[in-house]
Amino acid sequence: MDEGAMRDVGRLLAYEEIRQLAARYALAVDSRDLDGLCALFVDDVRVTRDTSGREALRASFADQLRPLGVTILNVGTHVIDLLDEDHATGHVYCKGEIQEGSRWIHQAILYRDVYERRGGRWYFVRRRHDLWYGADVGANPIGLPPANWPERSYGSGTVPSLWKTWQEFTDPEGNKAGENGEMP
Repeated sequence: MDEGAMRDVGRLLAYEEIRQLAARYALAVDSRDLDGLCALFVDDVRVTRDTSGREALRASFADQLRPLGVTILNVGTHVIDLLDEDHATGHVYCKGEIQEGSRWIHQAILYRDVYERRGGRWYFVRRRHDLWYGADVGANPIGLPPANWPERSYGSGTVPSLWKTWQEFTDPEGNKAGENGEMP
C-alpha cells in the first residue's frame, strides 16, 4: 500500500475511534458505568481549576448524575476535525431524555470536544456540554406498568436496571431489584 493510502486508512481509523468515544460516553452515562466513563478521558484530565485526574472526574460525574434518574443519550451528528496524527476537535449533537425527580425532560445537546491520541488510543481531553434547550415532556414514562415486551409495546421496560453498573450506582448497599428490574 502506498504512503497516501496508508495516511487515508489512518485518518479513517481515527474518525471511527473518535466516534466510538462519543457512543461509549453515552452508554457509560446511561448505565452509570463511572469507571468506563472516566477511562474515556486522558489520565490527567482537568476537572476544575484546582483538580485533575480520573478520580476527581469520577467524583464530579457521580455528583452530577446522583440527582438524576434514568438518562437516555442518543448521539447523532458528529463532525471531527483532525488537527494532526494525535490531536482533533469535534462537535457532537445529542438528544437526551432525562428523569429529574418526577419530571421527564428532553434536551438538545451540543458537545464541543477536544481529543488526543496517547499510546495509540484516542481519549477526550475536554468535553463541553452546551444546550440548545431543555424542556419538560407531557408524560413521564417512569412509573408506567411493565410493558413485558413483546406483549405490549408501551409501558416500562427493563433498561437501565438490567445493567449491573446501574444497580451498583443506584443501590450501593446491594439490595435486590424488584419485579421488572426496578430497584426497591
